[in-house]
Amino acid sequence: MPEDSQIESSRPVALVTGASRGIGRAIAIELARNGFDLMINFVANEAAATEACAAAWAADKHKQARVEQCRADVSQAPDRSRLLATTRETFGRLDVLVNNAGIAPQSRVDLLDADEDSLDRLLDVNLKGPYFLSQAAARWMIEQKETRTLANYSPAIINITSISAYTASPERSDYCIAKAGLAMMTKLYATRLATEGINVYEVRPGVIATDMTAAVTAKYDKLIAEGLTPIRRWGTPEDVGRAVGAIASGSFPFSTGEVINVDGGFHLRRL
Repeated sequence: MPEDSQIESSRPVALVTGASRGIGRAIAIELARNGFDLMINFVANEAAATEACAAAWAADKHKQARVEQCRADVSQAPDRSRLLATTRETFGRLDVLVNNAGIAPQSRVDLLDADEDSLDRLLDVNLKGPYFLSQAAARWMIEQKETRTLANYSPAIINITSISAYTASPERSDYCIAKAGLAMMTKLYATRLATEGINVYEVRPGVIATDMTAAVTAKYDKLIAEGLTPIRRWGTPEDVGRAVGAIASGSFPFSTGEVINVDGGFHLRRL
C-alpha cells in the first residue's frame, strides 16, 4: 500500500463510487453536508463528476469540505487499487466506503433469451467490483485501527442494492442476480468485520427517479398511482442520500448487516 498523506484529513473521509450523478451524487452531497471530506469516483463523465464535486463542496455550510475526484472502473483490479491509493495519498484515511457504482442491462430481454456477455458485465461492475473493493478497504480500515490513533474512528461499509435483490424481474435477470449477490455480500462482510469494529450496512432503494429509470417513467407513474407503494410517489436520490448520511454519521452503532429500505413501503406485505 502507498504511504498515507503527509497531511491527514482532520475530518472523516468517505469514498463514494459511481458518484458523478444520480444516487451517488446525492449521497456525496449529503455526506459533505454531514461533515465528511470526499473522494468522488466516476468512470466516464468527468464533467458530471466535477459538477458533483462542486455541489458537494457547496453543501457544506462551513465551506470546509475537501472534495476530490478519481476516474476508476471498479470492475477492474488495477483501477480499484489506484482508487484506494489515490484516496490514501490525498486524505491519509478512510472512514466510510459507499459501494454505489452500478449499471443496468443494456437491454431488457426475456430470461430465456439472456446471454453471457450481459451477465458477465453486470456481475463485474455490480458485484465483483464492490466485493473486492470492500476487501481492500476493510484491510486498510483494520490497519488504521491497529496502528494509528484517529479520534472517533468508527469505520463502515455501506452497500447500495435495490428492491431487485428480492423482486423477480425475468426481463432483468442479470441485474436481479447481481443485486441479490450484493445483499448477501453485505451479510458476509458484516459477519466477518464485526469483531474488527467495522459495521456493514445495506441501503435498498425502491423506484427512484434517476437516469436508469427514465425510460420506464410512464410504467411506474401508473403503478405508483395504483398503489405499488404505500407512499405514493417516486423516490428521489436525496431520499437515499439521507439514509446513507444517517448511517455514516454513526447513528446505528449497535447494528450491522442491517437492511435500510428506502422504497416507499414497497417491501411491506399487504392484504
